Amino acid sequence: MAMAASTSTVLVPPLPRLLITTTRCSAFPYLPPPRLSTTTTPSSSPFQKHFSESRKFSLHQTRASSSDDTSTSLDTNELFTELKEKWDGLENKSTVLLYGGGGLVAVWLSSILVGAINSVPLLPKIMELVGLGYTGWFVYRYLLFKSSRKELATDIEALKKKIAGTE
Repeated sequence: MAMAASTSTVLVPPLPRLLITTTRCSAFPYLPPPRLSTTTTPSSSPFQKHFSESRKFSLHQTRASSSDDTSTSLDTNELFTELKEKWDGLENKSTVLLYGGGGLVAVWLSSILVGAINSVPLLPKIMELVGLGYTGWFVYRYLLFKSSRKELATDIEALKKKIAGTE
């Protein structure tokens, strides 16, 4: 005896579109879609008038920024040749690479350390308070009075001379 297999399909009606709500996570305001009818003129609707004015403004803004970009842009070939000349002029290339690599490792380790500190529940707020306290002390000690500003300027100049090796 052969058994016949039968399949059945259950059709579920789709949910009405009025009940489905979507949440928006955007800082931009909601703008209705533009009208597709060709019978209205741009000045007949306030939305279309505002849209055309804002579009004109954005075109003017783009043109102004693009003219600034062309006047201040560097020639990439000139930049690369200048960098190549400076690299060829270096005596201790291995030292430069070692310091550069060490700097990258230091930045990477400090980001790991900051991430670990940030994961502790109360510690970030305490660090913010310490930073605010130190900033307040620095402003009071060095920036508030004229004599202390002069003292800070002389300290900075002495540090510059010490780093440059002219002292």
